[in-house]
Amino acid sequence: MYDKTLKPHPDPEMREFEEALMRSLEQAKRREFAAVHTPEMITGYRARGRPLGSVQVVTKRPTTLRLDAMALERWRASGKGWQTRAAQVLAKYAP
Repeated sequence: MYDKTLKPHPDPEMREFEEALMRSLEQAKRREFAAVHTPEMITGYRARGRPLGSVQVVTKRPTTLRLDAMALERWRASGKGWQTRAAQVLAKYAP
């Protein structure tokens, strides 16, 4: 497992770790437990996220709004999506 360039570590815990790591690398090379990804495979993967050139129809802008503690508590207690609902109410009553 060790060769001329890699000598066993004097610390027994570190040596055990190195041996486990070397075994894992050998298993990966033999394709026993892990797939080895070649550069060709990696470039063939589809990129995640929004497609290039796409634009959101509705854009939102970050802002800071000060609310009293009770109002904020009630909005948050209304559940997931409370910020969207609050924005809809503000838009409805905006002058």
